[in-house]
Amino acid sequence: MAFQTNKTLEEGIPYMAEGTIYPILLLHGMGFRDFRRINYWGRIPGVLGVYGAKVFYGNQDANGSVETNALQIEMRLKEILRETGAAKVNIIAHSKGGIEARYLISTLKHADEVASLTTISTPHNGSVTVDHLLKFPKFLVKFGCFLTDIFFRILGDKNPKTYSSVCSLTTKVANQFNLDNPDSDKVYYQSYAFVMKNIFSDGFFWLSWLLVRHYEGESDGLLSPRAVKWGNFRGIYKSNGRRGISHCDEVDLRRRRFTKKTGDGISDITEIYLKIYEDLCNMGF
Repeated sequence: MAFQTNKTLEEGIPYMAEGTIYPILLLHGMGFRDFRRINYWGRIPGVLGVYGAKVFYGNQDANGSVETNALQIEMRLKEILRETGAAKVNIIAHSKGGIEARYLISTLKHADEVASLTTISTPHNGSVTVDHLLKFPKFLVKFGCFLTDIFFRILGDKNPKTYSSVCSLTTKVANQFNLDNPDSDKVYYQSYAFVMKNIFSDGFFWLSWLLVRHYEGESDGLLSPRAVKWGNFRGIYKSNGRRGISHCDEVDLRRRRFTKKTGDGISDITEIYLKIYEDLCNMGF
């Protein structure tokens, strides 16, 4: 199914007259929750909704472990299927949310209820940078994670486990996870990578960008393309402006387009999600 042109949005993007067969489940990454008033995904759910998508959220903890968060997502999955009457969902996951989705599919055995998994900068192969950072004295790392757990418990996490979450990002843990959670032939897997163009691309990630650049090369400020390639890798994306695309830009943190320019690159992150949506429609999902 292709975009239909009988109706357009204000920006002239063609309107999708029909939606995906299965609803879309958005899974957030580490460090944020699906707050009612502050949406992790910015304008993205609204834009997808205009095009006919039925969008739901995972509502898992911000800093829970992969295992405990996957159990929370499992409960949410059952609610969505019961509410919609759908047989499956299409999952679009950002960052660590993609790891939790794979655990849900493989270890918790929900492959029959997931049509597709699209991951946006998910550390499938682990982070070499995190490997080096965890060489700091263990008691200091654990103490910092303990304080973070307290903070996120106040914000609403049921079972925050920051230290476990951080360790899940190492290459060693990722390699073992991949062995324990092989892809299912019942699910379509695809992944996307993004990169910042320089240290000035995002003031929030300047230090982490320098660290990742030192150990791994280009990145979105947290993860390199090497770390996120999985399934059908759809490529590395940059904006067509000077900034590039940071880890927060990938979920529309700033709620605005990158640039009004046209040409090579992405001018608005919603373009990526609309392309994902169109592809899922074309594949019959």
